[in-house]
Amino acid sequence: MNNNNRSSSLKPVLNKLYTRFNDQKFISPDPLQFIYDYESESDREIVGLIASSLAYGNVKQICKSISVVLSGIQAPTNFLKNSSTQKIKNSFIGFKHRFTTGDDISNLLLAIKRNIEKYGSLKNCFMESFNTTDISIIPALEEFTIKLTKSVQKDNFYLLPKPSNSSACKRMNLYLKWMVRKDNVDPGCWSEIPSSMLIVPLDVHMHKICGRLEFTGRKTADLKTALEITDMFKKISPNDPTKYDFALTRLGMQNTGEITKFYNDCGITVH
Repeated sequence: MNNNNRSSSLKPVLNKLYTRFNDQKFISPDPLQFIYDYESESDREIVGLIASSLAYGNVKQICKSISVVLSGIQAPTNFLKNSSTQKIKNSFIGFKHRFTTGDDISNLLLAIKRNIEKYGSLKNCFMESFNTTDISIIPALEEFTIKLTKSVQKDNFYLLPKPSNSSACKRMNLYLKWMVRKDNVDPGCWSEIPSSMLIVPLDVHMHKICGRLEFTGRKTADLKTALEITDMFKKISPNDPTKYDFALTRLGMQNTGEITKFYNDCGITVH
């Protein structure tokens, strides 16, 4: 079956899955849930970057770690505006999330603080390098991460990966999906950016699913694979290739029978 025929056969199955899970009641437990605790766009883009940066490992531990960080900064925009470098560093002594330390969190918050001071907001920081003529979000994402990392005197910072390092940039692409897309799940704060330019946030789970859907034959979950998978989703949803990301991640949390049924509906036999 060629790609176009495969896309046509998968579209109704994926749309059914999207319709089922496009509801806020399915968000928890997920790092995204914390964004909805805040009303202002400024707070939401700060919280989103914190939450996405910590989105690795067990989801319960992820949510616990995000809660610890957010409890330490209360109103995020005001906290960063009114806190000195030393106060920010002192606020997270002893913090630990897998290999992320309190120093890492302090550097992330300082990077956010300094770029908000320079550009007015994280959105303005990102938009300075954004160009609608670019094929994807990658050039703007590269410049965004460079600005953030350099503001804390770093060339590379694993919490803010750069596309130029061939990373799939799963957590940064997750952040951009939250900020750009708007439906019943994604809050969509940055309306100036078209959803068509987003890249699928590729982790091990999504890589496995997309392998079974024959969206990629590549074994490494790197940027090239993420782009290949995104191109396949574009054949199904040209203006919104990350549309099915949340629904597919929720599918992975369902019982084996439901997962098997989904693959059967896609014409895939699961042994």
